[in-house]
Amino acid sequence: MPSADSFHDLVSGRRRGPLASLTRAGLWWARLPYAVGVGVRNRLFDSGRKHAARVPVPVVCVGNLTLGGTGKTPMVEYVARFYRERDKAVAILSRGYGSTGGANDEALVLEENLPDVPHLQGADRVALANTAVEELESEILVLDDGYQHRKLYRDLDIVLLDATRPVHREYLFPRGLLRESVTGLKRAGVAVFTRCDQVPPESLAEQRAWLTERFPALPQATCVHQPMEVVGIDGATAGVELLKGKPVAGFCGVGNPDSFRRTLTDLGATVLDFRAFPDHHPYTREDVDSLRAWAAKLPADTILVTTQKDSVKLRVGELGGRPLWAVRVGVRFTSGEVELRTMLREVLPDLGDD
Repeated sequence: MPSADSFHDLVSGRRRGPLASLTRAGLWWARLPYAVGVGVRNRLFDSGRKHAARVPVPVVCVGNLTLGGTGKTPMVEYVARFYRERDKAVAILSRGYGSTGGANDEALVLEENLPDVPHLQGADRVALANTAVEELESEILVLDDGYQHRKLYRDLDIVLLDATRPVHREYLFPRGLLRESVTGLKRAGVAVFTRCDQVPPESLAEQRAWLTERFPALPQATCVHQPMEVVGIDGATAGVELLKGKPVAGFCGVGNPDSFRRTLTDLGATVLDFRAFPDHHPYTREDVDSLRAWAAKLPADTILVTTQKDSVKLRVGELGGRPLWAVRVGVRFTSGEVELRTMLREVLPDLGDD
């Protein structure tokens, strides 16, 4: 079974040996045509030779510069909830990566956590936006993972930077994980560092200083992805204290599996075993059978846990005769939240103050 972070291991240099070095050298040159294509496209939009379509309501985008998980789904939920709590009709628009004919994992999580917020998925997000306005009477649109989707005009771009993977040390795809050059941050309305609790304070300070020096006018915020509770498929809930001091086996199919593993250890769990699937992994019957066989061999007191993104796709309450719990995660800001909320209010001026 391929590892979810095998590509990350290669481009980061963690994979050693002559073959890995040769592959990285080839990827260095392979990034050049990609860089030209992305650069030309951005210049066409920047110069006005290509135009972004506008819709009659404001659009707030939550995106990033890199491939893989930066924690967009909890931030999309945060933004959508901000407007719903102020009685605005919100719709979420996304490309739907990883879907197999229906809603993908992020959409399923958002539907579970925000049941009164419609989520439209498709490649043509301009068409989705018009549908949301005309048919759903949406008053505000949240564009999920759309920073590079420049065909749709947005009123605010929130760009997430994963503190565990400093963006200023990254290479452009395919040599690295960057979808576009870091110069793309000039389009951002605010940069939010995520997973700030998973790096040493000096690393976060270095990244923030780099961003300030490179983009002095760009507002910054910092946040952590805080586990809120653990949930079962039957609707049962428990506090995250359930995992503290307990033997745990975890698995996930997300963009940054190491982050989920760190979440478990930060909750005080003793991680006995851990399995990583590729991002957006569509679990098959064979996968479920394999997980059941794996879980059945674990010590009797082991707690089985996954992410909410994986749980909503699996839809099984137990594996190997033991309950399966999912960690529900939310955003908690450690700095810059007041400024961000001010920006969100300014997008819809009739919201008023908190």
